Amino acid sequence: MNILMVSNDLSAGDLCIRLMKEGHDVKVFVSDKRQSVDLERMIVKVRDWKRELRWVGKDGLILFDGTGWGDIQDQLRKKGYSVTGGSELGDRSEEDRAYGQTILWASGVRIVTSVDFSSLDEAIDFVKKHPRKWVIKQNGNASKIFNYVGSMSDGSDVINVLGHYREHQKKKHIVNIELQERIYGVEIGIGRYFNGNDWVGPIEMNVEHKDLCDGDLGPKTFEMGTLTWYDDDEENPLYKETLAKVADFLRSAKFHGDVDINCIVNERGVFPLEFTARFGFPALQLQMALSSSPWGEFLKAVADGRPYDFKYEKGKYGVVILVAIPPFPFSILGRKIERQDLDIFFREKLTEDEWNRIHFQEVSRSEDGNYYVSGEGGQVLHVSGIGDTIEMARENAYGLIKKIIIPKMFYRTDIGLRFMTRDLPKLREWGWLK
Repeated sequence: MNILMVSNDLSAGDLCIRLMKEGHDVKVFVSDKRQSVDLERMIVKVRDWKRELRWVGKDGLILFDGTGWGDIQDQLRKKGYSVTGGSELGDRSEEDRAYGQTILWASGVRIVTSVDFSSLDEAIDFVKKHPRKWVIKQNGNASKIFNYVGSMSDGSDVINVLGHYREHQKKKHIVNIELQERIYGVEIGIGRYFNGNDWVGPIEMNVEHKDLCDGDLGPKTFEMGTLTWYDDDEENPLYKETLAKVADFLRSAKFHGDVDINCIVNERGVFPLEFTARFGFPALQLQMALSSSPWGEFLKAVADGRPYDFKYEKGKYGVVILVAIPPFPFSILGRKIERQDLDIFFREKLTEDEWNRIHFQEVSRSEDGNYYVSGEGGQVLHVSGIGDTIEMARENAYGLIKKIIIPKMFYRTDIGLRFMTRDLPKLREWGWLK
């Protein structure tokens, strides 16, 4: 099958490699020029995706890996193309947080108090008048490094951070601010694929680790690692209280793709925080690692509105870990950075299974077949591990990382640990998980 990937930043590069291994002909367009240098000699890249429409045809598959393309996806579907990724209203539900909260409320899902602001001064004045612990977020597909979780009951730390942003703001970074009431509990995401008509495949349970350092310390990042497992129980309480309720909206939005609702859960209930109406990363890498179904077939079924018997590792847990180098995470602030061009070394010959659990991102291959860091952002690759328990999945992933050597590399060593030792017992005690 001919498959065309239209990518923002090559986040789905690993998916393209997987599809090529399945025997599909894959072409990739990358809109972000900084990421277009990655995966050289590993994938086929094109300069103009529209010129490839005749090549992919109505029998092929078009994939979009980010937001901002929803209206185009809707138009392509009307013309008879098979498209998986999202839709215009799907984009809006993620990029416009107030709209996303409205959709949740209208679907019968409990929401958290949130207020949008068009200026930092307005946000500062609001916190002064409503002192409490607030969470700073941005609308749009903005960097999470600007997010901040307030700790002071009078809001003084939030006011200080907002003031700092006001003094140093640049139009391309500080966009539209949202303040969200801080809720205490266990953070967990519930996701699933939707084919425009109904759900396809199992429920995806995921626990993200956004903070840079072990122990959830340091600035927020896009993601340092994720814990995931599949669940086929349609009576899963977390699923019934959140994602299951938005099926009517997704149907009306003509949404085709993966959707996730990130939540805070405690003994009082489930409090959704935000939509992710697109492929999630590095969640997708774990979804592929936990499954045995051909992803070309599966995503084609999602695009065409058909059911699909998705095969996966039942009862298994998956852990994926980002391996990074400086200047990550501050490269996402837009500072000019020289490319690293560091070589990637391996302590020993890897098995086929181990190669399949290395998910390259800012990496390319040289003419002699060696791997090197080609990007300038520092998000080099992800490593995944699968196991019957969370600890086994962790050992599997970290054991493979120890076989990789990249000068200046770093990563978190506690992915999945707190959930295993503290949060999972709490969710079971509260009756949210079996």
